[in-house]
Amino acid sequence: MSTTCTCLSGDLLDACCGPFLAGITHAPTAERLMRSRYTAFAVRDPEYLLRTWHPTTRPAELTLDDEQRWYRLDIDDTSSGGLLDSDGVVAFSAFYRHPDGNGVLHERSRFVREHGHWLYLDGVLSP
Repeated sequence: MSTTCTCLSGDLLDACCGPFLAGITHAPTAERLMRSRYTAFAVRDPEYLLRTWHPTTRPAELTLDDEQRWYRLDIDDTSSGGLLDSDGVVAFSAFYRHPDGNGVLHERSRFVREHGHWLYLDGVLSP
């Protein structure tokens, strides 16, 4: 039985971010990559996050906090990042629960498409 995707698209995980995380296919837009990366944080899949991070800005390793629970993603704005674009921006709010306190992360992320694949380039956090 499939569950609803963590990215809150309303689709089932197997029909939404699941194939991206499994490496079956690639996200067709910057927003879909953003959603799949959020899902990777939620299900604790650092390999996917590193695989979809641009090599010029990707860290050597990534350790996720086992106590942090991501529970809601709001896409606040998008600019470019479509099927025919080579770059795009996605602004989002990601909500989490943590024993040290709950919170929300606001980020404006930049994405680039290289060789037909979208990659996370970098982001700017805002209060």
